[in-house]
Amino acid sequence: MTTTTEAPRRGRPGYDRDGMLAVIVAAFNDHGYDATSLGIIAQRLGLSKSAVYHHFSSKEEMLELALEKALGALEQVFDSPQATEGPADLRIRHVLRGAVRVACEQQPYLTLLLRLRGNTDAQRHAMERRRAFDQRLRRLFELARDEGALREDMDPGVAERLTFGLVNSLVEWYRPDGPMTPDELAKAVVAFVRSGLRVSESRDYR
Repeated sequence: MTTTTEAPRRGRPGYDRDGMLAVIVAAFNDHGYDATSLGIIAQRLGLSKSAVYHHFSSKEEMLELALEKALGALEQVFDSPQATEGPADLRIRHVLRGAVRVACEQQPYLTLLLRLRGNTDAQRHAMERRRAFDQRLRRLFELARDEGALREDMDPGVAERLTFGLVNSLVEWYRPDGPMTPDELAKAVVAFVRSGLRVSESRDYR
């Protein structure tokens, strides 16, 4: 029996579905998800409304696919062996490096995630997944404290909030054409967090 592989659906010439999603996310970030109408999306894509619905079943599906870009990438970071095995301070370093790369490489999608207000089921589910990252990083700081790698006067919950606050701020000012690559920026963030929280001063982080 002969099988055929369905070619990726394409929108306006030059767009594949991911390309369309990037344009849609830019519209969401410019206008806010709730205020972005199908008309705005269709105009940005240069398509009719019905043509947009040929590629996406709803605006909610567009949002879910967009949020998965950031959430899925962050889950891969937290689920990797380097984040789940070994000394807590080294696991924190890996998580920080990965989170910075996600912030840089998935910047529009993380921006969208950070601006959610929880007005729909998809938004609430995404915010729950985001809170799970907060809890997992907090637990790593608790382990670092128990292992003597976190300064005693620093609460793990505060350490988590400060750290993710720093990483999340990258969506506001990082530019792909700027002077630092994501890897260079990740090293700088790790060094900054280590100096402030004393995540194992005895280890070599070069």
